Amino acid sequence: MTTSSAAVRVSRTRRRTPLTWIRGGGPANLLFLLPMIVIFGVFSWGPIVESVVMSVQHTNFVTAPTFVGFDNFLALFRDPLVPIAVRNTAYFALLALIFGYPIPLIVAVLMSEVRRARGLFSALAYLPVVVPPVVSVLLWQRFYDASPRGLFNTILSWVGIGPQPWIQSAATSMPSVVLVATWAAAGSTVIIYLAALTSVPPELYDAAEVDGAGLWGKIWHVTLPQLRPVLLITFILQIIGTAQVFLEPFLLTFGGPANSTLTILQLIFRYAFQNSIGLDYGKATALSILLALFLALFSVVYFRLTKAWSTN
Repeated sequence: MTTSSAAVRVSRTRRRTPLTWIRGGGPANLLFLLPMIVIFGVFSWGPIVESVVMSVQHTNFVTAPTFVGFDNFLALFRDPLVPIAVRNTAYFALLALIFGYPIPLIVAVLMSEVRRARGLFSALAYLPVVVPPVVSVLLWQRFYDASPRGLFNTILSWVGIGPQPWIQSAATSMPSVVLVATWAAAGSTVIIYLAALTSVPPELYDAAEVDGAGLWGKIWHVTLPQLRPVLLITFILQIIGTAQVFLEPFLLTFGGPANSTLTILQLIFRYAFQNSIGLDYGKATALSILLALFLALFSVVYFRLTKAWSTN
């Protein structure tokens, strides 16, 4: 008997059938998984299916819903606030990538070089994450006070610079919101990078040092290549997170001034809950579905483009 025929025989003997699944304890495993499947289906997939249904209806949860087909989606393309929200969200994502993506990595690398009190620095880096969002926003509102008594304006007065409007100006409101969001979310990413840095073999740094590499050389030739999979994951997670930004611009500026910080999720909120636009849950869910489809498509393309790079 040849090797190929023996392999075929082994594969046939290992082929799973319904009978082998039952004998292997499949029904018992399914019974234990059934509560989780039901809960996940009801509380996760149920609202998704309901959202798809609502997106083709006109409903305000008061009167009976009426089927309108794709009218909600067409109305979104006619709404002048939609391109404003898309542009502001893209602007926020760009600023968050420029400032919020490299800062946690730099902080994590610097903290990994600290020999003493690393736990204290890790706790301080993660502290903004555990601060309640409302408390942090109230704190930053005092910092952004446009009067000369504001913290940032007081610091600027020390070097002879006059008071700045910060979140009261359309030109500086979005960078100010990005600063708050970066401060609030960077801690968790720093902890992820610190955990990933512990898996880098110290021998690689020793070899790089023997070759004459300095700190920047070790970071460029050792740290970044070793962190490549983590960097790719955190990049797509940050894109998804920034595309769904809501809390900071909503609490700080309510989308103003002059809609300069109006994001997609804030517009969804306005459609659904603010009387000035009209309690239109159909348009709100339609815009939500469009955002979800864009993020899903972007994620698929991103992972396909970076598949080879993440494995090399």
